[in-house]
Amino acid sequence: MAHRPKRTFRQRPADASDSDGAEEPSAEPGAPKEQAAPGPAEEGPPSGGGRAEAAVRPHRVRGARGRGRVWATSRRATRAAPRADGGAESRTVDLSTDEEDGTHHSSESKDDQSSSSDSSSSLEEKEFSSTVKIPDAAFIQAARRKRELARAQGDYISLDVKHTFTVSGMKRNSDEDTESEPDDHEKRMPFTPKPQTLRQRMAEETASRNETSEESQEDENQDIWEHQQMKKAVKIIEERDIDISHSSGSQTVKKFDTSISFSPVNLEIIKKQLNTRLTLLQETHRSHLREYEKYIQDVKSSKSTIQHLENSSNQALHYKFYKSMKIYMESLIDCLNEKIISIQEIESSMHALLLKQAMTFMKRRQDELKHESTYLQQLSCKEETSTNGSLAVDEKTHWILEEIESRRTQKRQARVLSGNCNHQEGTSSDDELPSAEMTDFQKRQDDILQNQKKVFEDVHDDFCNIQNILLKFQQWREKFPDSYYEAFINLCIPKLLNPLIRVQLIHWNPLKLDSIGLKQMPWFTAVEEFMDSSMEDSKKEYRSDKKILSTVINKTIIPRLTDFVEFIWDPLSTSQTTSLITHCRVILEEHATCENEVSKSKQDLLKSIVSRMKKAIEDDVFIPLYPKSAVENKTSPHSEFQERQFWSGLKLFSNILLWNGLLPDDILQELGLEKLLNRYLIIALHNAIPGPDVVKKCNKIAACLPEKWFESSAMRTSIPQLENFIQFLLQSAHKLSRSEFRDEVKEITLILVKIKALNQAESFIEEYHLDHLKPLIKEV
Repeated sequence: MAHRPKRTFRQRPADASDSDGAEEPSAEPGAPKEQAAPGPAEEGPPSGGGRAEAAVRPHRVRGARGRGRVWATSRRATRAAPRADGGAESRTVDLSTDEEDGTHHSSESKDDQSSSSDSSSSLEEKEFSSTVKIPDAAFIQAARRKRELARAQGDYISLDVKHTFTVSGMKRNSDEDTESEPDDHEKRMPFTPKPQTLRQRMAEETASRNETSEESQEDENQDIWEHQQMKKAVKIIEERDIDISHSSGSQTVKKFDTSISFSPVNLEIIKKQLNTRLTLLQETHRSHLREYEKYIQDVKSSKSTIQHLENSSNQALHYKFYKSMKIYMESLIDCLNEKIISIQEIESSMHALLLKQAMTFMKRRQDELKHESTYLQQLSCKEETSTNGSLAVDEKTHWILEEIESRRTQKRQARVLSGNCNHQEGTSSDDELPSAEMTDFQKRQDDILQNQKKVFEDVHDDFCNIQNILLKFQQWREKFPDSYYEAFINLCIPKLLNPLIRVQLIHWNPLKLDSIGLKQMPWFTAVEEFMDSSMEDSKKEYRSDKKILSTVINKTIIPRLTDFVEFIWDPLSTSQTTSLITHCRVILEEHATCENEVSKSKQDLLKSIVSRMKKAIEDDVFIPLYPKSAVENKTSPHSEFQERQFWSGLKLFSNILLWNGLLPDDILQELGLEKLLNRYLIIALHNAIPGPDVVKKCNKIAACLPEKWFESSAMRTSIPQLENFIQFLLQSAHKLSRSEFRDEVKEITLILVKIKALNQAESFIEEYHLDHLKPLIKEV
């Protein structure tokens, strides 16, 4: 925006137009009037007609612009002369007194006025020039001293004949009391221009030329400024007119000229135009959507970039952590590779020791069974040939029989002391070792456990303590979860922990009732805590840490348990079977998964269990059949041996059915019912004399059967594998019903009801008119 140039106002001369007035008074009483600049020096004094007012300038009319402009200066002020009649100072100075006082004073005054005019003109030009330079105080003081020195030397003629006025003096005089100033009607009013001297005319022409050049520049600046202001004014007016036209147009109703004809319009054209407009809007909308999606992608990319850049600042720390983990893993793997050989040797030693003990028990039982059966067979043959002859027995058989009898006597005494009087011969585990062998076994086991403690004796806890190792991986998972899961650490941890867990399992024997449970082991607790602290997303199920414990069990525990089942477990031992089932339930039920590899380990364990029970049925079950004359006497060796073997077979039958819930029902029914009950136990029952002992044995058999096999309420007939057992019960009931064993008949009926042989029980009750037993069937 152009700056408006400063305008200077000059006093109009006395001969201006009537509208301007004859004389303009000053704005303030003390305001100085401008003195006319004197011209060059002239010869001779100025004429009397040259008296004129020093502050008056000729009126100047603008040319083509057609407007008059009043120019005035505030740089110089005229000096007021006292009037002849002694009144107030006039605003114009009468120079008539100058001529009467002499030319010297007139010249001096004119020179002073010329000097003052020139100084004022130069200062005015500097003020309004494009580059304004304001003189400092030193320059002004120097100019003032110069003028005073000129006055002192008399180089000019003073206008005042009495005294010289300075600007400050004029200001002081102008500040005097306004009451001394004459009234308007008392002032002398000039009506005609006074004649000017030659000096005045020359000074006026010189000043007019200077003013012309100055005014031309000022006019140009003024024109530019006015042009810009006019543009702004026109623009504002146009905008105002537009607003007014809009507002008035919205209020006024346009009148249409009915004489104007429009082009014909039909619905098709309108529809086409609307469709075209709709298509354009849809395209615009789609373009905006594309731009919006692009901006969204840019925002996401920017955010990821920012996050990446923020994370990049920690690259040094990340590198340091990964490097430390790499070094740690390498050291851990080297340590485990070095110790795994010692671990395998210790495991082999412990396994060999337990296997030797198990083989000792098995071989002793089989040898005793063989020698005792041979002895009884020889005894039967001798009794048939000669009743008076004595049986010759070799020393080994005699020694074995004495040892067997000695152990049985000790067990009877121990049961009597414990108060267990209902024990049946043949149901004991018979796993006692002689004192010498037991001492040797304990010593060797202690040596192996000492070697176990020395395996990681020279290793730092960070490389042999499972809890410390898992803590390292937990720190990795918390600091850098992405890299942790991308490295599939959940698959690496079970392999790393395998040697350390095997060391803790060296002294673990799952066949002992007092063996520590898996959940109480230190490694089990550490792995559970590690899994509980995991907070991974469900989307990462395929690499979840929740499967680490299951993997450890199936990779480390199940193979060791399988070895115990195949080589050390004795199915005839109830204590071993019970302890083994307890551990197997924890492993197979609580930590089983659906992975193929895990299922394979589970299936291998179950196959080993079934295979070992089949082998026990084939090798350890032997129930001899003797003539009734030999077994009628309960104290005879034949009867005692047969009883022991029957109860031993029944014990194995009970141990097999304890696996109910872990093994499939069809496998248990095949092993327990078909191969053991129908093939051995039922035959021995048929060979026995009907009576209370037979009913007791049948009750024991029925008590071993799982209850879930008979849970169906609509079941009226028992399972097919029990058909032989049901027929034997009915035969025994028929035999006992003819005698006085009424209670035993009731017991048999209850057995039939328990195994859901309801149809057979009803037929038996109706046949023998046992109405008092019908409520037993109705209760079911």
